[in-house]
Amino acid sequence: MMFKYGVDRLDVNMVNAIADGSVKAHLCQEALDKVNKSRQNVDKMASSDKAIYGINTGFGPLCDTQISPEETHLLQKNLLITHAVGVGEPIAKPISKLMLITKVHALSQGFSGIRLDVIQRMLAFIDLDLIPVVPEQGSVGASGDLAPLSHLFLPLIGEGELWQNGEVVPAAPLLREHGLAPLELHAKEGLALINGTQFILSHAITALTKMRYLLDLADITGAMSIEGMQGSESPFRAELHEIRAFVGNVEVAKRMRRFFNGSENMAAHQGCDRVQDPYSLRCIPQVHGASRNAYYHLKEMAEIEMNSVTDNPIVVSAEEAISGGGFHGQPLAMVLDYASIAASELGNISDRRCYLLLEGLHGLPRLLTSSGGLNSGMMIPQYATAALVTENKSLCFPPSADSVPTSMGQEDHVSMGSISGRKLNQILGNIEKIFAIELMYAAQAIEFRRPNKCSDIIEQNLKVIREKVAKLEEDRLLKPDIDAMITLVKTQAFTVN
Repeated sequence: MMFKYGVDRLDVNMVNAIADGSVKAHLCQEALDKVNKSRQNVDKMASSDKAIYGINTGFGPLCDTQISPEETHLLQKNLLITHAVGVGEPIAKPISKLMLITKVHALSQGFSGIRLDVIQRMLAFIDLDLIPVVPEQGSVGASGDLAPLSHLFLPLIGEGELWQNGEVVPAAPLLREHGLAPLELHAKEGLALINGTQFILSHAITALTKMRYLLDLADITGAMSIEGMQGSESPFRAELHEIRAFVGNVEVAKRMRRFFNGSENMAAHQGCDRVQDPYSLRCIPQVHGASRNAYYHLKEMAEIEMNSVTDNPIVVSAEEAISGGGFHGQPLAMVLDYASIAASELGNISDRRCYLLLEGLHGLPRLLTSSGGLNSGMMIPQYATAALVTENKSLCFPPSADSVPTSMGQEDHVSMGSISGRKLNQILGNIEKIFAIELMYAAQAIEFRRPNKCSDIIEQNLKVIREKVAKLEEDRLLKPDIDAMITLVKTQAFTVN
């Protein structure tokens, strides 16, 4: 399969496939024609006496200062250099690569006025794995991600840094090794490169990829905890969810029914005198389902964005470039904040189930150990889940609710969406750790239900756990067990469908 930049439609699966090399992507003739036509339009405007923002004027509050054709190249170079003021640790190399891929797709749609040579150099970076180093902080997410995108494209002009074998190295000598001379940017090209939302978007893509698995893992983890506590199946019956048919709720309830299908353990307590389970068991479809709904919303918005043109101005003819706000990150910022709350709640309810598993109810020993007193059993890992849950709550403040004016007031409302994207990924990282501990607890609880067997999918996941973490018989150092569980979650070792 071959993806056509600027013509075909990107989605989360496709952009990840391009990034991992399983799908090849190129510029087809249609995209080449659009890019060249747009560039011809810019060249005509750049040589005219009419002031056109971003083409023959300064930027931001200097938009009323016209630039001569002779100064155009220096103006575009200065734009990248002066805006590359990011701070903090570098973002992960795969996120920088997603930024390159999504930026190529946006520029190839023929509204940005950039030369084909520049796009082809970006494609060479992708093909040669010459991925720029981008600091994580410094974008307010509203003239686009100016600082991150400036760092992303410094290597085009022989500046900045690149990743090599996991290390940060100066770009210039590595580019020379590959025979890539610095480019000279022409009218509008610097602005086309650094205006856009690709930093926010690439964090959203990264989060969506991780969150999809964690949503599925949340369900199987909850099902294993219910098996351990011999909870009720009735809250997952189809009749209940047909009359309150939120998409996420219905999907989760259906999955839970499948996870319990054929379970000897669930059948062993049919007709028991328990009337209702606590909410963290009974309301899994409502809570996990609401988080799924937020995921679907983020996915919809991110896939619109990854097929959009988000620089400014937009070149529509040889006479007109429309200056607007297509770079503003608010559409993604708000939904990223919503997704952060949704992800955090997955951890919140998981911690509650961990606590229930330790209480010593429903035939389980307190602290999941049959020799309590001398042994503390699994008491303390729940402290970690409690700490992680509170950390996630503190990360749920919505950056999109804030705005600090920049650029002498020209950019007087900004989205802060870059912070929203980074925080969502932090929360998801904490969720992985919380689920790891709940899975360890659930596996321990199920041991006390033997010889009853669970469904095939749960037994399969129990086997995965027991290959790395033994049943706790008496107190031992649990940190290696927790680390092993976290690795299983991060590497997506569990069967979730």
